[in-house]
Amino acid sequence: MVTKALLVRLEALPGKESELSEFLEAARAIVMDEAGTVSWFALRFGPSSFGVFDVFPDDEARDAHLAGGVGQALGPNTGVLFSEPQIEKIDILADKIPG
Repeated sequence: MVTKALLVRLEALPGKESELSEFLEAARAIVMDEAGTVSWFALRFGPSSFGVFDVFPDDEARDAHLAGGVGQALGPNTGVLFSEPQIEKIDILADKIPG
């Protein structure tokens, strides 16, 4: 069962929507190697609003993800592709994930 999650909201800078979309699509390859990341979703909420939602079995896996490749890639792209990311740590109350 997953017990922890992250919701990261990203607002693309003007004219950077396509580049941010490509950045998120490419990030999938990084999380594929993270054993503790159970599920990961890149999202588009609107024309310039994007996000990532991912789930983990525990705090340790979530912290490892934040310190990993995608988390490290956010810093250099802040102010280049998107404004300051809004990162929310979430507790999962129930889930339905294929086993």
